[in-house]
Amino acid sequence: MSDEKLTLREVIAMGVGGMVGGGIFSVLGLAIAQAGHAAPIAFALGGVIALLTGLSYARLGLVYQSSGGSFTFMEHAFHHPNIAAIGGWLLLVGYVGTLSLYAYTFGVYGSAMLGDDGSDPAMHHLLETLILLSFLGVNLYGIKASGTSELLIVTVKVIILGLFAIIGLFYIRADHVLPVFNTGYNGVVMGAALIFVAYEGFELIPNAINEMEDPQRNLMRAIMWSIAITISIYVLVSLVAVGNLLPEEITKYKEYALAVAARPFLGSAGFQLIGLAALFSTASAINATLFGTARLGMIMATDKALPVAFSLRRQENNIPWFSLITITAVTLLFVNTANLTIISSFASSTFLLIFALINLSAWRLRKKTAGKAFLPLTGLTLSLLSWLALINYLWANNRESLLWIAALYLVVIAVELLFSQRRCLFRPK
Repeated sequence: MSDEKLTLREVIAMGVGGMVGGGIFSVLGLAIAQAGHAAPIAFALGGVIALLTGLSYARLGLVYQSSGGSFTFMEHAFHHPNIAAIGGWLLLVGYVGTLSLYAYTFGVYGSAMLGDDGSDPAMHHLLETLILLSFLGVNLYGIKASGTSELLIVTVKVIILGLFAIIGLFYIRADHVLPVFNTGYNGVVMGAALIFVAYEGFELIPNAINEMEDPQRNLMRAIMWSIAITISIYVLVSLVAVGNLLPEEITKYKEYALAVAARPFLGSAGFQLIGLAALFSTASAINATLFGTARLGMIMATDKALPVAFSLRRQENNIPWFSLITITAVTLLFVNTANLTIISSFASSTFLLIFALINLSAWRLRKKTAGKAFLPLTGLTLSLLSWLALINYLWANNRESLLWIAALYLVVIAVELLFSQRRCLFRPK
């Protein structure tokens, strides 16, 4: 029945909700620190990469209709099973990175609203741990939001950010936004690469293709509209933030700069409103991401790309309990031992690589998808250039983050090549 399917508006809400799920609330300060007055341009550049990659996802999603999404596309594009499996592993750890970012953001904003100035990290760690454990419990019991409730959540969130942006435009100070490229052109690219994780989320739309109305017509429209709406929100919000914050304020309040940016024209009520929006957004994003990531792990295990334990489910409600518990445990470890730059750069790096692989997949499968070669190749090039810019930035400014990323990637590749059922080395005779 059509009334049981997700409407176009609900699918767009899913995409916008996935992207505006917490990233903008925490990485805005990082973007401004790198790009300066040109932070809105950095967000727009990230949006261009997302749009090009969204086209690849839409074409692949229409041909290979599967809840496996990115993993399924890579399986069809690369004949060597290890490539798709490594891509699947990267996708899984990328979602761990985004879950960590959302939990970190919840902890930061929750602590700030409770009056903590950041001098004592205990409250922050307590809140980020509690929110993850809470939604682990919710998902283990099988409670999940419907398309209608997601539409409501996203509408409230967009209204709050929209009011912030529209009202804030009238309070922008010219000396705060001019000259535009006050940190140089390289800062724009670095900013876009560092905060690219803020565009993660739209790639979940093809996973719901079997649950949406008229997918042949709505899949492409949902992806493009959700990314376009998100770009508009990010550019306006970052413009208002830049126009209302001094450099020293950005440096001091980098982790919750967006809430501080609301104070000059909305007062303490604006700080609380943005803080509530951040808590609301990150909580719903954690719930949805944990739900989807656990099922990705289950699908990968079914396809023998993960240990069989990840496919263990409760018989009464089909919930992948082992996958849920394992992913939450890894996320708890990561978020409680890493800082914001490490978490954000790891998640951004991973999704830039995933999106590069998806654009490459779309190019390799262009005859089956009836797509043009130019668009996925452009998306591939921009994704890789942004990834290289991020790596270069980390090498020059934050080698600790680069070591974290390199170590995690080496573990993923080693596990796949040495211990998986498709291992290339030490194969049983």
